[in-house]
Amino acid sequence: MHIVKTDIEGVVIIEPKVFDDERGYFFESFSQKEFEEKVSATVFVQDNESSSRYGVVRGLHFQKPPYEQAKLVRVVKGCVLDVAVDIRKDSPTYGRHVSMELSGENKRQLFIPRGFAHGYAVLSEEAVFAYKCDNYYAPGYEGAILWNDPQIGIDWGLPANDVILSEKDRKNPSFLVKS
Repeated sequence: MHIVKTDIEGVVIIEPKVFDDERGYFFESFSQKEFEEKVSATVFVQDNESSSRYGVVRGLHFQKPPYEQAKLVRVVKGCVLDVAVDIRKDSPTYGRHVSMELSGENKRQLFIPRGFAHGYAVLSEEAVFAYKCDNYYAPGYEGAILWNDPQIGIDWGLPANDVILSEKDRKNPSFLVKS
């Protein structure tokens, strides 16, 4: 695996080594040993998968202390714009975000450490999204930020009238940037 640093410390892109031939392809999507050596000593406890259609925006979600979650995300089928927003109040990059396309074709993964809000927008007709978490979901500790908060300024790569949100995500609060 090849590791690419982003503009925000701790958030990294993982590019797997893919072996293609006339039969198709093979790649190792995760190795605990290599992940710990090259990225972080994170132990994942849960795998999740979702399927969504074009225009769906899921997020921006996070877990509050003490149930924060680090995530390793990837797309099995289709294409999404994946976004991580730094919500660590003492961080020099507080309020900034990283975004990148993840797809079944590029097979890239994004590691998002604890202390980030996360979301994605489906850019293809359908997308199957898979991710690992290092902590269990705790419903009483969930938090969220409005997907189109102007203070964060995310370009989701979708016309606003194509965006499909859950009822819950329509009601997410704005993000307050420290002064």
